[in-house]
Amino acid sequence: MQTVRDIAEEIVAREGGFVNDPDDPGGATNFGVTIHTMRALGLDLDRDGRVTVADVRLLTRAQAVDIFIEHYFVRPRIAQLPEALQASVFDMQVNAGANAVKILQRLVTQMGYPATVDGVIGPATIRAVKAAHDAAPGHIADAYAIARRNYYLRLADARPASRKYARSRAGGKGGWIRRAEEFMAQRYRMTEAQFAERIAAWG
Repeated sequence: MQTVRDIAEEIVAREGGFVNDPDDPGGATNFGVTIHTMRALGLDLDRDGRVTVADVRLLTRAQAVDIFIEHYFVRPRIAQLPEALQASVFDMQVNAGANAVKILQRLVTQMGYPATVDGVIGPATIRAVKAAHDAAPGHIADAYAIARRNYYLRLADARPASRKYARSRAGGKGGWIRRAEEFMAQRYRMTEAQFAERIAAWG
């Protein structure tokens, strides 16, 4: 069985190293940790009194893993969700913040277990998610992964600058889509033809 540290290590590997993409609202990022997160945590690694891009470059893989565990798993209370969902919600929390939980709250509400869509895992959300899981234990992880994929596709529909994260340079599935599909059964993954049809309107 995977530990939360195992999952965090996988997320860091998936995120990769230092990136400073002007099209990414997260700004400078290293191992998936954004400059905004580092500023919020006061991580002035070069001790010059400011948290800048230089500090982002200095962040280590081990520090990123610790940040993810504490601030993206423990504090959001992901450990209180059914185990089948924890890895995917954790991964999405790192990638999309509170939207990870909002996607889950919308999903269980659609399944007939209402939850307030506020991005916070509180007692009511935990009850709703556990009820939805118990009703469909073999399907909820796939359903959440599909909802993640749909979220990414809708973002790219609305924001052309984000399409490069959903579609590769060669025209196939980009990192966002592959990331969501890692958490679903093979039968629910889009074929290349299905993906091409879905994004045809992007031009």
